[in-house]
Amino acid sequence: MFDCSDQVLLLAVGLSVGLLLLVVLMILTMCCLRMKKKKQGQYQELISTVPSVPSHSAPVIPVSQGVSARPDEIPFSLPPRFIPQITGFLRNDENKENENEKRMTADAQRDILAHRGSLSVRSWYPVGSVLTGLYSVTPLNEVVPPPLGMATRLCFSVEYRHSSEQLVVSLLRLSNLLPQFHSNLTLVELRLLPDDRRPRQAKARGTGPDPEFNDCLIFQVSAVCVLRSTLTMCVLSVEKDAKRHAVGRVLFPLEGELGQAGRVLWRDLDPEEETQCSELGDVQISLSYSSSLQRLSVVVLRARGLQLVTEAGVCVQVSLQIHTQMVKTKRSCVMKGEQDPIFNYRMTFKLRPQHLDDACLRFQLQQPNDSCSDSPALLGVLVLGPFMYARGLQLQHWMDMINKAQEPVKLWHRLGTAI
Repeated sequence: MFDCSDQVLLLAVGLSVGLLLLVVLMILTMCCLRMKKKKQGQYQELISTVPSVPSHSAPVIPVSQGVSARPDEIPFSLPPRFIPQITGFLRNDENKENENEKRMTADAQRDILAHRGSLSVRSWYPVGSVLTGLYSVTPLNEVVPPPLGMATRLCFSVEYRHSSEQLVVSLLRLSNLLPQFHSNLTLVELRLLPDDRRPRQAKARGTGPDPEFNDCLIFQVSAVCVLRSTLTMCVLSVEKDAKRHAVGRVLFPLEGELGQAGRVLWRDLDPEEETQCSELGDVQISLSYSSSLQRLSVVVLRARGLQLVTEAGVCVQVSLQIHTQMVKTKRSCVMKGEQDPIFNYRMTFKLRPQHLDDACLRFQLQQPNDSCSDSPALLGVLVLGPFMYARGLQLQHWMDMINKAQEPVKLWHRLGTAI
């Protein structure tokens, strides 16, 4: 067993050896750091990544700051190359090596400019010019007819906010407007059928073939009613003397269209006058109403594309109906043997304002038979009225008549079969 003196001796020897090893390790570490720092201070030549210019290549013309490009060219330049600088705390004995390194870096930068083959303009490197003739743009003031087969289109988006029960319609732009409307002001009247009688109006920011709107219109409607509603957008062209021309309209049923809120939609306009004939033919009607006189004025202007059964001629019968009661019926004279007859048949009906939501007009185009006992041949039927009786353009025509007091509203309608 060791006594206390031996234990003290062993502890002293162990501490001495540990301190000696620690001193040796510190000396080696300092030597390694000094050698590494000396290697970093030395300049190492890098292999240039810039390809050499062949001796037989065409010389590059230097570009000076005073030279400007031609009107049909756009100068194209590259920004200067960024060369990072090494900063740090250097010792006094290494200042000379640092100065040599900076001088070599400057020489390398000049070599790069020489390899590029052109002089710099305000520290930018010109590499050529862009020919503007390759990217010709039609002037804004030039009227260009729409491409063949392209209809006038309306761009918009629809979103329903359940928290506030608001239908938000963003009207964006109109595309491919007909040339005769380019210089006019463009308006769009929006209405939510069947309950909304007061139209919202949006005015284009400018003129031309593609007028822009960027308007946001809000309709207050419940979540139950919005799915049964139809958004109608009527595009109008207004001349300088305030005369309006109907360009076309978009009927947008909201049922099934509110799933992807806020998406951009494009819809073709249904033209007012150039619509193609339906299978049974079309008829043009003019309506106007005076609330003060309680008078409903109807004009059957003309028809087109009728499928005649005989050569007996064509007549039109107009009936005013309130609920299920037939109030009054009038019939025009017979137009002989014409597939596109012009009637210009005018009539008036007595109708109180409180019956505007309960009444409708029923039009029947008929061909009379030679025998008075036989009923006439029915060519087509049309019903104009409120939401109780009509949808689409037929409903829109009735609503326009109510909102435009004492102003005739003229539209083409397709004939249908009798129910």
